[in-house]
Amino acid sequence: MRPGYAVRVTTVVLALCLGLAACGSNIDPEQAGLVRAGSAAPNVGGEGSFVDPGGVGDPGSTDPGAVGDPGGGAPAFPDADPGGDPTGSGPDPAAPPASGTGGGATDTDEPEQGGGTGDERPPASEVSCDGLKNGTGITDSTITIGNTADISGPVPGLFTQAQQAVVAYVKYFNDTQQTICGRSLALDRYDSRTDAGADQQAYSKACSDTFAMVGAMSAFDSGGASTAQKCGLPDIRAIATTSQRSACSTCYAAQPAGPDEFENAVPDYVKRNTSSGGQRAAMLYINAGAAAESGKSQVQLMTKRGVKFVYVSAVDVAEFNYAPFVQAMKDKGVESVQFIAAEPQFARLAQTMQQQGFKPELLLLDPTAYSKQYTDPTGSAAVGTTVFTNFVPFEEAGGNRELSLYLSYLEQSSPGAAPGFFGLFAWSAAKLFVEQATRLGGDLDRASLIAAMKKVNGWTADGMHAPMPVGSKKITDCWRFIQWNGSTWKPQEGTKYQCNGTTS
Repeated sequence: MRPGYAVRVTTVVLALCLGLAACGSNIDPEQAGLVRAGSAAPNVGGEGSFVDPGGVGDPGSTDPGAVGDPGGGAPAFPDADPGGDPTGSGPDPAAPPASGTGGGATDTDEPEQGGGTGDERPPASEVSCDGLKNGTGITDSTITIGNTADISGPVPGLFTQAQQAVVAYVKYFNDTQQTICGRSLALDRYDSRTDAGADQQAYSKACSDTFAMVGAMSAFDSGGASTAQKCGLPDIRAIATTSQRSACSTCYAAQPAGPDEFENAVPDYVKRNTSSGGQRAAMLYINAGAAAESGKSQVQLMTKRGVKFVYVSAVDVAEFNYAPFVQAMKDKGVESVQFIAAEPQFARLAQTMQQQGFKPELLLLDPTAYSKQYTDPTGSAAVGTTVFTNFVPFEEAGGNRELSLYLSYLEQSSPGAAPGFFGLFAWSAAKLFVEQATRLGGDLDRASLIAAMKKVNGWTADGMHAPMPVGSKKITDCWRFIQWNGSTWKPQEGTKYQCNGTTS
């Protein structure tokens, strides 16, 4: 992994996954658990490494790595009300789209980009299906797609929500009687086990059994990258986590990683929301692999954008006493605090700050903190935390039809499962696959689908998230901000994305 690559990844969970990958396969599972990421599990090989495809309508039947409720309990964001009618008076979430491309608003200051297909092909309603040939994964009645995710391994359920989202999308597609040239969708599911070897095995099997892989999510996705490319398998992922996957010529992601760069919207927000204009900032980061790389890189890139860091410190994964770090920030007169870590570390820092009576003007965290795994254990110390995000918060599902569909069908297919960042982008990947495959019509095959993906730009999944330059594999520069008030997340500076470019 080349230096600085971790800055490509837009969530700290993924950055730490990369860091753990760089350390080899013998990482302590307890350390991995701290970041909801994992070390490479032993490569046991064999057919036992795959999840039984089972019935899409019964995700709880898959074992190991159940695709049903990963931990029980209510959805993470009850305000979104994924059961019943999540949209209130809005459009019927069960209604099929009017056409393949859609045109949901992106809610940005950028020009309207709709679904973001990035080409000039006619809409699906005008596409002829003449000439479509059956082949790998395509029969007269079905198109079989595959999904692999880290279901089992050192951190069970790491990316279960990505697979659950694809299960939910396939159910939605088939329940609403949509087809791709008269064919419904079938889904084969695999478990990459938080292991590059298992990821490679899954893609070897998918090459011969499926037409395309959709919505995949693995901490060690380098394993199947060359396999997908060699067999010409389209791989439309939720998010790519390694440089090898981004370099794969047949692999694209609903949220691309992009080159070594950082979005300007974040340092610009810091400058606007501190008394000194961002001149008394602090950066903490977990001292592990790519997390450390990312912390150092973000300091450098945000400094180029005009933020001044008066305190920068690495924090060991096993460190439980955060008082010295908080005291040092108090002594330096720090006004804004950022921390590259995961929910347990976020909670520990916020609680220590409260105990020490340290109240910076801004505690700014990445989308990893948009989770009940942060707010619940942190309690009142979490109040005032600001998060930058590139997708519509679940609390706002009533205003976005596609997000409502995700929440509604997730509840139907995996009752009690929590929606999440990875699930949202896996649903987006499934929608992107269907849109592109439908518009190709009779020209659909693996090669034509890959060629079509190269042209996708400004993809928003009908407004679920910020515009994504899928074809160029660059990170989006469009971000918005939300703040925890003790009971819900509230928009900051409006609900429009701030698209301010990137610094590299």
